Amino acid sequence: MKKKETAGINPESKKELHNSKASLYAYRVIVYTVLILLTLLCLIPFYLMLVNCSWSNAEIMKGFHPWFGPYFFTNLKNLFNNKNLPLTTATINSLFLALINAILTVYFSALTAYATHVYQFKLKKFVETFIIAIMMIPTQVSAMGLVVFCMQNGLTDNYLILILPAIASPVTYFFMKQYLESVLPYEVIEAARVDGTSEIGIFHKVVLPIIKPALAIQFIFAYVANWNNFFTPSMLINKSELKTIPLVIAMLQNSSPDSFDKGQVYMLMTLAVVPVLIVYLIFSKQIIKNLTSGSVKG
Repeated sequence: MKKKETAGINPESKKELHNSKASLYAYRVIVYTVLILLTLLCLIPFYLMLVNCSWSNAEIMKGFHPWFGPYFFTNLKNLFNNKNLPLTTATINSLFLALINAILTVYFSALTAYATHVYQFKLKKFVETFIIAIMMIPTQVSAMGLVVFCMQNGLTDNYLILILPAIASPVTYFFMKQYLESVLPYEVIEAARVDGTSEIGIFHKVVLPIIKPALAIQFIFAYVANWNNFFTPSMLINKSELKTIPLVIAMLQNSSPDSFDKGQVYMLMTLAVVPVLIVYLIFSKQIIKNLTSGSVKG
């Protein structure tokens, strides 16, 4: 078939076609090579973390190990037997804060994005611009004001100080707003109103099912951000029973030289990654499942 297709093509055209195919193949090789190298660069730190959690502190201090060692279960046992670390409590605390904050972040950001997308009101442009402008302020700058306020008013060691600010997330709002503009036609809202659905009912029964992929993506980002949050809790949480996993890792890294164990540090870091992977695997399936679903079902 290829010979018949190219039989009527002059030699110059054949040469140009051959050159274009060669250029395309060369371009693909370069692109895939770069992508593979970038993937390896991203995976190398995780591989080194897994390798180091299977070696003892003395072996890790000697230098790089390319393969796994025999101390994995020893480090795991030593970590859970370390009475100076509130490991179980910290895990529960981190799970609680990450889940609550992620849910609040995604829900209220979606609600705010829906309100600014559907409704017309005075100062709408100002509100949208103001929220987006807050994105330009570094998190550390805004967190410092919160920390000073809490310390002056005796509000430290209180999870509400870590939960309530999570409601306001300009980045999540901006993503939701852009997503709603691309998938939510105003006719759907009008049809729901004609059917007698309340305004808040429209948001819960119509809008949320439509934006499931966006909700799943932002939930993953919010969960990971709150799970790894160290900056604010490190300045506001002092009680041992309220510490989270990042604070416990810092405690372990800053332990005295006679009790310092890098094997335990890498083991704790490895265990800290597991809940994040579980959440990602759960919601990544939801993303793939809903990417091709339409907003109106007949």
